[in-house]
Amino acid sequence: MTAQQPDLQQLLGDRAYDAVKKHVQRTLKYESDVLKDRDPEALHQMRVGMRRLRSDVTGFEAAIELPKAAQNKPIGKISRTLGKLRDIDVMQEALVERYQPNLPKKERSKIEPAIATLTEQRKAALAEVRELLKGKKYQKFKKAVTKWLDRPQYRVYSQMAVGDVLPDILLPSISRVLLDPGWWVGFSKTPDNGRRPTLSSAEVEAIIANEGYILHELRKQAKRVRYLMNSFADLYGPTYQTYLEDMRELQEVLGNIQDSCVMGEFLSKVFHCDLKRETPKFAELLEQTRFESWQRWQVLQGRYLNPQIRQNFHREILRGIERIAIASTEVEPNEKNPVSAQSLG
Repeated sequence: MTAQQPDLQQLLGDRAYDAVKKHVQRTLKYESDVLKDRDPEALHQMRVGMRRLRSDVTGFEAAIELPKAAQNKPIGKISRTLGKLRDIDVMQEALVERYQPNLPKKERSKIEPAIATLTEQRKAALAEVRELLKGKKYQKFKKAVTKWLDRPQYRVYSQMAVGDVLPDILLPSISRVLLDPGWWVGFSKTPDNGRRPTLSSAEVEAIIANEGYILHELRKQAKRVRYLMNSFADLYGPTYQTYLEDMRELQEVLGNIQDSCVMGEFLSKVFHCDLKRETPKFAELLEQTRFESWQRWQVLQGRYLNPQIRQNFHREILRGIERIAIASTEVEPNEKNPVSAQSLG
C-alpha cells in the first residue's frame, strides 16, 4: 500500500489510542495559558480538545476501556465549565467588534452597561475555570487519562480492522441526526410536501421563538456527528468530505441563530425592558442575523429532507470504504501502538 492510501487494516484499538492521545495533548498544551488567562484562543483550543476527546470516548467505546475519571461524564463536566467562559468571550467579542461599531451613537452608549455586566460575569466564570483546573476532579481526570496512555486497556473490538467496523461506528450517529425532529422546523406539510413560501423576517422570528429550542437540539446532534466523522475523514474521499462540510455548516448556521437569541435575551435582562424599545437598531441587527442564517438553514433543510440525499449519505459510508479497499493492493501492518491480548479489559 502506498503512503498516500488510508490504512483500513489498522486496528481499531490503535486508531482509538492515537485519537485519544491527540486530543489529550491538545487539551493539556493550553492548560497553563488558560489558567493565566493569556489569550481567549487558548481557552477555545482547550475546550475543543475536551469536546473532541469526549467524542472519541463515545465513538471508540467498543474498543477502549477508560478509567472512570476519564469517561464521558467527567469530561462533559469539565467541558461545560470551560464552555461557560468561552460563551462569554464569544458574546463579548460579538458585542464589541461586530455589533457596537454598526450602531448609532445613542445606542452605542446604551450598551456600555451590558459590556460591563459581561466583564463581571467573565471574572466569575474565569474564577470557576481556575478552581476547576486546580481542583481534585480535573487533576484526577488528568492523572487517569495520562496513566491510560502509558498503559492502555482495550475491549475486544480493538482487535478488528477499522475498515470492518467503521460503518457500525458511523451509521448510528448519522441516523440519529437524520431522524432529529429539528429538520421539520419551518417546513410546511402541504399535500405536495413542499416548503413554505418565502417567509418574511417576522414569520421567521415567530418560528424561532416557538421552536428554536428544537433547532438547538439538532445543532448539538450535528456537532457530535461532525466530530465523529472528522475522526475518520482520512479514510474517505471528496463525497464524504461534502457531507462532513454540511454538518459543519449546519452547526454554524444553527449556532448563529442560537447565539443571536441568547444575545437578545441577555440584553433584555440588562435593560429590564424589551430590546426593540431600548435599542431598536441593535434588535434589527440581531433579527437580520437570524433571517440570513435562516436562508442558509432552509437550503440544508431541503437537502436533508430529500430521501435520495439521506440514502446516499448512508451509502457513502459503505461505498467509500469499498472503493478504498479495491484500490489497496498491498497492506502493511501498523505496529505503532500494537494491541495485545493482555491489555484487553
